[in-house]
Amino acid sequence: MYTHYLCSERFCIYSGYADKVCDIMPRKAVHMEKRWKKKPQARMSSSTTAETEDVSNRLREMSVAENSGESHASVSSSQFGTVGAIKHVPAQGVKSIWKPKSYGTVSGTPTIVAKDEGGSKTATAEKSDTAASKFDGKLLEDFTVDKSTYSRAQIRATFYPKFENEKSDQEVRTRMIELVTKGLGTLEVSLKHSGSLFMYAGHEGGAYAKNSYGNIYTAVGLFVLGRTFQEAWGSHASKKQSEFSDYLERNRMCISMELVTAVLGDHGQRPLEDYVVVTAVTDLGKGRPRFYSTPDVIAFCRKWRLPTNHVWLFSTRKSVTSFFAVYDALCEEGTATPVCHALDEVADISIPGSKNHIKVQGEILEGLVGRIVSYESSKYMEQVLRDSPPYQLEGVDLDMGPSLREICAANRSDEKQQIRALLQHVGTSFCPNFVDWFGREGTNSHSRIADRSILAKFLQSNPSDFSTTKFQEMIRLMREKRFPAAFKCYYNFHKINSVSRDNLQFKMVIHVHSDSAFRRYQKEMRSGFFVDLNLFKAKEDGGPKFDKDCVDLTNHVNDSNESEKGGLADEDANLMIKMKFLTYKLRTFLIRNGLSILFKEGPAAYKTYYMRQMKIWNTSAVKQKELSKMLDEWALYIRRKHGHKQLSSSIYLTEVEPFLENYAKRSPQNQTLIGAAGNVVRSEDFMAIIDGGRDEEGDLEKEKEVAPSSPSPSVVKDAVRKNEGLIVFFPGRIPGCAKSALCKEILSSSVGLEDDRPVHSLMGDLVKGKYWQKVAEQRRKKPYSIMLADKNAPNEEVWRQIESMCRSTKASAVPVVPDSEGTETNPFSLDALAVFTFRVLNRVNHPGNLDKASPNACYVLLVFYNLYDGKNRREFEAELIERFGSLVKMPLLKPDRSPLPESIKSTLEEGLNLYRLHSNRHGRLDSTKGTYAQEWTKWEKQLRDILFGNAEYLNSIQVPFESTVKQVLQQLKNIAKGDYTAPTTTPNTEKRKLGNIVFAAINIPVTEIQSLLHNLAEKNSNVDAFFKDKNMAISLKKAHLTLAHKRSHGVIAVANYGSVLHQNVPVEMTALFFSDNLAALEGRPGSSDGEEVISKNAWPHVTLWTAEGIAAKEANNLPQLFSEGKATRIEIDPPITVTGTVEFY
Repeated sequence: MYTHYLCSERFCIYSGYADKVCDIMPRKAVHMEKRWKKKPQARMSSSTTAETEDVSNRLREMSVAENSGESHASVSSSQFGTVGAIKHVPAQGVKSIWKPKSYGTVSGTPTIVAKDEGGSKTATAEKSDTAASKFDGKLLEDFTVDKSTYSRAQIRATFYPKFENEKSDQEVRTRMIELVTKGLGTLEVSLKHSGSLFMYAGHEGGAYAKNSYGNIYTAVGLFVLGRTFQEAWGSHASKKQSEFSDYLERNRMCISMELVTAVLGDHGQRPLEDYVVVTAVTDLGKGRPRFYSTPDVIAFCRKWRLPTNHVWLFSTRKSVTSFFAVYDALCEEGTATPVCHALDEVADISIPGSKNHIKVQGEILEGLVGRIVSYESSKYMEQVLRDSPPYQLEGVDLDMGPSLREICAANRSDEKQQIRALLQHVGTSFCPNFVDWFGREGTNSHSRIADRSILAKFLQSNPSDFSTTKFQEMIRLMREKRFPAAFKCYYNFHKINSVSRDNLQFKMVIHVHSDSAFRRYQKEMRSGFFVDLNLFKAKEDGGPKFDKDCVDLTNHVNDSNESEKGGLADEDANLMIKMKFLTYKLRTFLIRNGLSILFKEGPAAYKTYYMRQMKIWNTSAVKQKELSKMLDEWALYIRRKHGHKQLSSSIYLTEVEPFLENYAKRSPQNQTLIGAAGNVVRSEDFMAIIDGGRDEEGDLEKEKEVAPSSPSPSVVKDAVRKNEGLIVFFPGRIPGCAKSALCKEILSSSVGLEDDRPVHSLMGDLVKGKYWQKVAEQRRKKPYSIMLADKNAPNEEVWRQIESMCRSTKASAVPVVPDSEGTETNPFSLDALAVFTFRVLNRVNHPGNLDKASPNACYVLLVFYNLYDGKNRREFEAELIERFGSLVKMPLLKPDRSPLPESIKSTLEEGLNLYRLHSNRHGRLDSTKGTYAQEWTKWEKQLRDILFGNAEYLNSIQVPFESTVKQVLQQLKNIAKGDYTAPTTTPNTEKRKLGNIVFAAINIPVTEIQSLLHNLAEKNSNVDAFFKDKNMAISLKKAHLTLAHKRSHGVIAVANYGSVLHQNVPVEMTALFFSDNLAALEGRPGSSDGEEVISKNAWPHVTLWTAEGIAAKEANNLPQLFSEGKATRIEIDPPITVTGTVEFY
């Protein structure tokens, strides 16, 4: 279940786990008074105590100097000891600054750089390699797991990544409307501010960004949060900061915020101010976490004077349908002012945010987030708004010192200098020490070996409480399902004093690498985690016991969770939808994300990229044309100005905003297209310095420049044309898939592809040099040929080369993939992997030397198999179809086969686990080398024996090769002839059948109108004479009665017809008007389900005919023309009733 999240599709759950790994639902928080009890300290031997004292004595020398010269507050007591007040007495008149030695481990005594006011003197603390140096790894290395080893895991914060609905937007909308109509739920909608995820759990609980902590992102977040308190509480800010931090620590709570700032890189618009908006509040106490409902978040924030988001509630069919209609009417041109105004008008309840998006961020609005909540939410919200009135800001007129931008501008030497300067201005209430930032040096100093060792020992240890048990189960499940996740561990410097040989303290960050994997991960746990991890030894007679109260509480919480869902089923309680605006997407997706393609591959590739994006979004034809013109001009402008030097995406708005402003000035049409421009906040002088090019997640090094998630693809083709070349290539091809054998059969086939174009093949194993360059050369020599690229094309880099080749040589590319069900994280099943491996082991004298004589052939198969890890079959096929417009499936396994033998399955899984260990430690090093060489040798022999022992089974489950060739040939024939049409029902390529609404109307069947006119012509000779030469049977193709038009009557007027959308409405035709150039029927709409449908038009009518060159809107003038004697009116008495449906156009 998703937690409460007001403004972002990056849903921050901040969760833990309960009596089972299960769905989590945002729920109303129960404010209970809690007693904070210091947990018992683990008993230690005298030698351990002495060792701990040595560690403490060494590390107690650490000192961090504040600009204000204030003394350091002591860190509050922790789970297994306390960090005492930092004590270091510098020489008289000398100011001490702690300079850390390491950034992931403690290696010797920290270095102290001390300087007087002139900064001329330094002092270095004496080094030591006693107990403190053991923290560098020896303590962990010497820590053995036995029956007296226990562990305790405490969730500090959790995050939820950008979500994607598995259902289409239309399905989600339909279900949302149904739930609201039946009184089962309320639709809650909030603004999406454009920023970064920031979490705070108290001064010891920590400050976190997405997947990271202790970096510039968390330093900026902490500074902005501190300024928020100063602005709200004025002279009482320091006191309130301490109370707030203690409150979070005492109650084990975490708050999640959207951090919006101009110093961390550009989104859709540089904000006018730096600010945070609270998006979630979570109680991480015993048992299952309690997620605050939206009303409770508002009450919590008003108590502590924290900023909240703008929220709207829609609890009736009329309001919820009107909401979706408002979005559809504004999705291509909406900005903050008209969107907020329209939602205020149609919502049942509107709660303005404490930060006005227009004043603090600007007019460019990223989007809206909608979710279904309990039907009782509206009543509870009203109660909270009565009980918790808005607060007054006390510090707006106070001098709070230099701003975030000023501090960043004044400290431009490196990232650490900026971090230190920011933290010094935060103050000791929120940040009593800097250990999360400077207690370690270099985020990668922790090797994967250490991470793995900690994780292994944690899973082997005895859990000390129920929550730790469930956390262990969760990690085992993630490993079992092979989710692409990293478990990164760091020493916990907050608890350094309790560290000893038998008591280790760590922080663990669980980072799932791909959004697609996270969607599968959500089904099991629904969150990612920041965890305090403790491994310790206990006396045999004093080992910790399960907390029975915790188990009981967990069960109790589960029961209450069901009631707090308000009767919603899990699937319905999970319903969420994100809706972004084109004015934002043109800046971020079309301009920023296209920079790499534009500068590296040129304007043609860039045009292909942005046209495909607009097609995926189902952008209207008018907007596609307008945007294409603007983006082509942008590409020419920026390439002329910057040449081949790529514009930095972090400050791209420096160039984009002036360009858009000038473009918008040319016409009102351009101004509508752009939305808003000219808000140029120059950020180059105060941008935060992010070492190593890390992204928003803070700890992910960019290995190389990559294009966005769907880089420079070809536009999805409806059919492959015959008057061009054809490249048949093999993505997803694992050795043993019979690729080369298939190419030989195609070449030698007497029937072939039934195409007059020559067919050529280029076998990768026989080509020296760069294979795809050779293919390109062949394509240029024979542009209208069919090329069989007999080479594995495993990744997007190769796919992009093929796309470029297609553009430059006028060819279409056809991917051929082995058919397979796949797994949750791989497009190929273990059955397929077993068959591929078995085929390779039956090869002899293979040109590529991959056969049964290869000592590590099975390992090589695993390498290829893992190239596709992270995508399931549906996602894999959908991306290929989106890129190339077609897909050929090569039959592999019989559908009615018996299950894979357990011996094969378990051995392959063992190999995959070994592969992860090997690759994490050694990267691409051959399996015959490295730490696991012996394990690989043993596994290779075991797998070969098992596969050959099941030879009969493996041969029986394969589709006969002759049948495979026949089916592939038929598919290729269709494509070569141009008869192939790409599927349109693939979930990832499904077009949104929603869009930019212009007007609402009653759609009337043409047959009924024609029947009505025929009857009138029989009764009235004037009517017959008028229509005699009009050929209405052909010229009248559509008929509608306009109810409201966006330009004439406004968005809200159009949206209000949402409640009767697709409903039947009777229309009485009362008269026929016609003149020399126009003809129309006068209509009077009736009611639908008791709701009267009234047209906003002064004269409701159905336009029937216009002379050439006359606009249909001129029919509105027929009554006036009749009064002037320039038109004829034929009364229909009695009126004739026809029935139509209300639709948006």
